[in-house]
Amino acid sequence: MAAGRAPEAVTLVAVTKAQTAEVIRSAATAGVTDFGENYLQEALPKMDQLAGLTLRWHFIGGIQSNKTRAIAERFDWVHSIDRLTIGRRLSEQRPYHAPPLNLCIQVELVPEPNKGGIEPGHAGKLAAALEELPRVRLRGLMCVPPPQPDAAAERAIFARLRTLLEELNAAGHKLDTLSMGMSADFEAAIAEGATLVRIGTALFGSR
Repeated sequence: MAAGRAPEAVTLVAVTKAQTAEVIRSAATAGVTDFGENYLQEALPKMDQLAGLTLRWHFIGGIQSNKTRAIAERFDWVHSIDRLTIGRRLSEQRPYHAPPLNLCIQVELVPEPNKGGIEPGHAGKLAAALEELPRVRLRGLMCVPPPQPDAAAERAIFARLRTLLEELNAAGHKLDTLSMGMSADFEAAIAEGATLVRIGTALFGSR
């Protein structure tokens, strides 16, 4: 790859909000295994229709407290954790027969009104608390930065998330995941160490 990284080091999460179950089935036939959904009420019917396929489901949207049970029961990953109350509910509601639910802390690197994410300086405290929960496994960090003017600016933001992960690991955490990069900026994200890239438009076209 142009970034000098092995292809298997980066997992494509196909973002399928507003896409049908048949579109997802076609993508799975083409070899895609990981799918991301933003809205629970849209995701669940598609998951039911595709229950016969071996897929990994990622919840990547904002989480309301009254939606945590279904997320805990049905998803493999949650990328958008920014408060302990949600992490605690997911742990309590994760079925005991299922493996621990993989979590990423959403970090707000650039302040934006009405967007989720925790300030970088608070990530360590949240990480320590999440790691104490029994039915979830903290894997890493996620960000959704606003559009940037050029690739250098994109890389600078993603480098901040990578540096934060390195700082947390130096403090004793064991994080292995950077969920960063979407259709418009995934190349910069991969260059800065993304392990999960969330791609929708580049795969399926504009919604």
